[in-house]
Amino acid sequence: MNYSKQRETILKVLRENMIHPTADKLYELIRRELPGISLATVYRNLNQLAAAGVIRSIRGLDGSVRFDYNVEKHYHFICTKCNKVYDVPHDIAPDLAVRLLEETGLETESYDIVFKGVCHNCKSVN
Repeated sequence: MNYSKQRETILKVLRENMIHPTADKLYELIRRELPGISLATVYRNLNQLAAAGVIRSIRGLDGSVRFDYNVEKHYHFICTKCNKVYDVPHDIAPDLAVRLLEETGLETESYDIVFKGVCHNCKSVN
C-alpha cells in the first residue's frame, strides 16, 4: 500500500479516536487537519485499509460501518439501544477456533464475533 498524506492523517485520527467512528464521523474530524479532503477519499482509503488488514471494519446494528484501529484479537459488543461499540477482550473465549476444529473438523481462517445487548450506560438510564 502506497504512502499518502491523506491515508496517514486518516490513520492518525482513527488511532486518536478509539470510539469506533463511522466514515462520516472520521471525515468530520479529518477535515480539521485536511480541510480539502473529500468524503469519497476518506471512504476509499478506509475501505483499502480494512481490506489490507491495517484497520478493522465493524457492521453496526443500523447498517452503518464503523472502523477500529485496533487489529489485535478482540471481539465487539454493540448496544442495541445507543448503537455504541465496545471492545471485548479476546481472553474471554480465546480458544474458539481450536474448539471449532476439534469438535467439527472445520478449520477457521478468520472470524469476527459481535455480541449484541444493552450497555451499562443504557441500563442505568432505565
